[in-house]
Amino acid sequence: MSDAELVLRSRCVITPEGARAASVVVAGGAITAVLPYDADVPAGARVEDLGDDVLLPGLVDTHVHVNEPGRTEWEGFWTATRAAAAGGITTLVDMPLNSLPPTTTADHLRTKKEVAARKAHIDVGFWGGALPDNVADLRPLHDAGVFGFKAFLSPSGVDEFPHLDQGQLARSLAEIAGFGGLLVVHAEDPHHLAAAPQQGGPKYADFLAGRPRDAENAAVANLIAQAKRFDARVHVLHLSSGDALPLIAAAKAEGARITVETCPHYLALTAEEVPDGASEFKCCPPIREAANQDLLWRALADGTIDCVVTDHSPSTADLKTGDFATAWGGISGLQLSLSAVWTEARKRGHGLEDVVRWMSTRTAQLAGLGRKGAVEAGRDADFAVLAPDETFTVDPAALQHRNRVTPYAGRTLYGVVRSTWLRGERIVADGEFTEPKGRLLDRTG
Repeated sequence: MSDAELVLRSRCVITPEGARAASVVVAGGAITAVLPYDADVPAGARVEDLGDDVLLPGLVDTHVHVNEPGRTEWEGFWTATRAAAAGGITTLVDMPLNSLPPTTTADHLRTKKEVAARKAHIDVGFWGGALPDNVADLRPLHDAGVFGFKAFLSPSGVDEFPHLDQGQLARSLAEIAGFGGLLVVHAEDPHHLAAAPQQGGPKYADFLAGRPRDAENAAVANLIAQAKRFDARVHVLHLSSGDALPLIAAAKAEGARITVETCPHYLALTAEEVPDGASEFKCCPPIREAANQDLLWRALADGTIDCVVTDHSPSTADLKTGDFATAWGGISGLQLSLSAVWTEARKRGHGLEDVVRWMSTRTAQLAGLGRKGAVEAGRDADFAVLAPDETFTVDPAALQHRNRVTPYAGRTLYGVVRSTWLRGERIVADGEFTEPKGRLLDRTG
C-alpha cells in the first residue's frame, strides 16, 4: 500500500457486495483496495473524507448523440462531456449520427476521434453505424475499435443515415455475427408507423397516436427472429413499449442473445403531463402513459430490461417548434439523468444499488468496459459523489448542455452530484471544472 496516492472515505460506498462504509484506496488512476471505513491510511496517501455523501462508481452512458463534427451547434464534445461530468457520468459511448460525416467507415471514425481528443472531459468511446450499403465497412470499423453498430429499422430523421429493411438487417447481422460483434437497434417498424394517423400540430395525443406501441412490438419481434437465425448478439435501444416486454422475456428465457435498455424520460415523465405544444418532450419512440411506465419499472426490477441510458439527442432551440410533426425528436438528458432516475426510483422502493446496476455496472458490461462500472480493486478510479437526500429545482440556465432545452425545467429532483472523479482526479466539484482529462476508448480497452 505504500504507493497509495488517495483514500476516499465515505459512510456509504456502493460496492458490488452492497452499500457499506468503506475507505477506497487509489493509486495510478485505479482502485487498489476497498478497506473498512476506519482502516489505517496507507503511508503518504491523501485522505478525502466524504462524510455522509455516497460514493458511487462513475456512470457509464452508452447512448449519447454528441453530433460533432458537422452539427456541433446542436451539442459537441466539450459541452456534452462537461454536462455528463456534472451529472456523475465518467464514460460515454457516442452514437454514429447525427454527426457529419456519420461514423460509418474507419476514415469517418478517425475524423471523429481527431475532434474528440482535444475536448473530452470524460472518457469517450464510439459506436459504428450499419447502413444499407456499408456491409463491407463493418469489419474494418470493428477492427478500428468501435463497440458495436447502430441500426435503424425505421427512418432515422437524418438523410445521411438511412434505415435497414429486413433483408438489409439480415445481411448486416450475418456479417456482424461472423466476427462476434454487437448490433444495437432503434426498433420501430416503418409499416406500422406508416399505417398510424399522422396529423401533426401541437397536440401531444396526436403525436403519440402516430408512434404506436405496436410499431415497437413488431420491430422487436422481427429483431428477435433475426437474432435467433444468426445466433447474433443484439441490443434494443430506448424501449418505451411495455407491451414488448413479454416477447423479450420469452426470448431471453429461450437463450436469445438480447439485451434491452430504457431511458430516464420514459421512467420519470408521462404522456398525461405533456402540455400541448411542448415539443421539448418529443422523442422517438415517445413518452407513453403512466400505466405503461409502471411496466417498464417492473421490467427493470425483474431484469427483463437490463440498463438505463440517456439517449441524449439535442438540437438547437429553433428546431423544437410547437408542432410535434416538425419538431426535432430528442431529449437532452446527460446532466440530469442520475437525479431523474433516482427521484423516481426512491419513490418506488429502489435503492442506489439498483440505480448503479442499471446505469453503471450493466452499461459497462454491455460495452465490454471491464475497468468501469464498479467500486472494486482493479477498476478505474471513476466516481460520482452524491448527496442522495438533497433536492434541487432544475434551472435550464444552470445546465452545461450547449442548448438548454429540457422537459425537466422547474422540476424538483433528488440527488445532488457533489463531485465527479476520473481515474482518481476530481474533474468537477461545485460547478468548477478542470481542463479536459478524458481518454478515447476502444473495444479492446
